[in-house]
Amino acid sequence: MLDLFQGARLTPTQRRIAHSLVQHGPSAAYLSAAEVAELAGVSQPSVTRFAMALGYAGYPALRRELRALVAVPAAPPVTGENPMQRALRAETGHLDRVADDLEQLSTVRRAAALLAATSPLPVLGLRAAAPLAAYFGYFASKVLPDVRVLDDGGTALLDRLDQACAAGASAILVIALPRYPRETLDALREARTLGLGVVALTDSAVSPAAEHADVVLAAPVGTQLVFDLHTAPMAMAMVLLQAVCDAAPEQAQRRLEEFEATAARRHIFEA
Repeated sequence: MLDLFQGARLTPTQRRIAHSLVQHGPSAAYLSAAEVAELAGVSQPSVTRFAMALGYAGYPALRRELRALVAVPAAPPVTGENPMQRALRAETGHLDRVADDLEQLSTVRRAAALLAATSPLPVLGLRAAAPLAAYFGYFASKVLPDVRVLDDGGTALLDRLDQACAAGASAILVIALPRYPRETLDALREARTLGLGVVALTDSAVSPAAEHADVVLAAPVGTQLVFDLHTAPMAMAMVLLQAVCDAAPEQAQRRLEEFEATAARRHIFEA
């Protein structure tokens, strides 16, 4: 179902409708326009305009397409595989989707240009996204002069955003993964109010974070285990960092060489 919305230029209201359809899965294909409107908290005409924005004559045509999609039987699991094996194999499909999206590099390059040009670079990731924010921040600090990982919520979070802006920040990387903490979305809105360019690394082009972002990098999460797998978002984070290095290659090379010299002098690594 998500493939129907990928690449479409949707308004924030239309993104909300798409997100509601994705969240309700196959059952969404049997809802009326009024029911979809109620789920998404929008008007019924907005649902019609959403369908037309996707190229359909109206919502009934879109619903027929959704029903056709959910009627396609899922591929049978490989004989003898247990649920954990299937969950991990599904990650290869997510990586394939990310790789397909990278056939055209304009989006990731636009994101990299925003992040390479800002100093400091705030990297926001709360709750489930906090480890990925720290991972990106650790490596980004090797090539950028001032990376500030914002992985704690609470009342001080917006203060730290203010401080980054006062220090000269012009953009922020926001990592927003399900279940989309309210504090993340509040911080995203505040970042826009402060005039920061926003790059959102999230699981879907129609996630709640996407409507507040200048650039959206979508990487699906695995949902077949008790807790989500973040294989594709981690891969996308490293692709983004590579693009940041490519956007400012001389600076990246110089800082990497400085780090290696410091690491050798301090005997940081054994090998």
